Amino acid sequence: MRSYPRNSPEAAARILALVLISDGHVCRSEFETLNQLDGVRHLGLDPQKLPGIGQTFCEDLLMEGFDGRSILSRVGDGLMASLMAEVDDLHLRAQVLLLATSVAHADKHLSEGETAMIDAIRRIWQTSPFKAVAAKAEINLPALAHAGSA
Repeated sequence: MRSYPRNSPEAAARILALVLISDGHVCRSEFETLNQLDGVRHLGLDPQKLPGIGQTFCEDLLMEGFDGRSILSRVGDGLMASLMAEVDDLHLRAQVLLLATSVAHADKHLSEGETAMIDAIRRIWQTSPFKAVAAKAEINLPALAHAGSA
């Protein structure tokens, strides 16, 4: 599995890609939600690079011998912990988790795979709801600034 620099936009985006594929498919509504939130840019990544990061991640999974079982069971605890360790900035973690949760809910159906993946991320990062709320405030900062000036 390839690695990215700690707290890099690519490391954060790969975790987001992990959630995107956790139910076995990526749908248009998930990308529309990301676009509406301007989510990838909030991670510091050019939005056009996300598909490449997702593809690279899928290639890495295939090279690891992914056999079609659930992503979480294939990734395993060790690899999952390694991927999550590449993002240790608390604010970035909260942003990734907020975006991942938003994307998972985008199609109005939270699959078993998405639920398991988000639960695993929360467990590994031990992320509190307060941190997710703080990240949401940062993501919606322009809207909040505009509302404050009214």
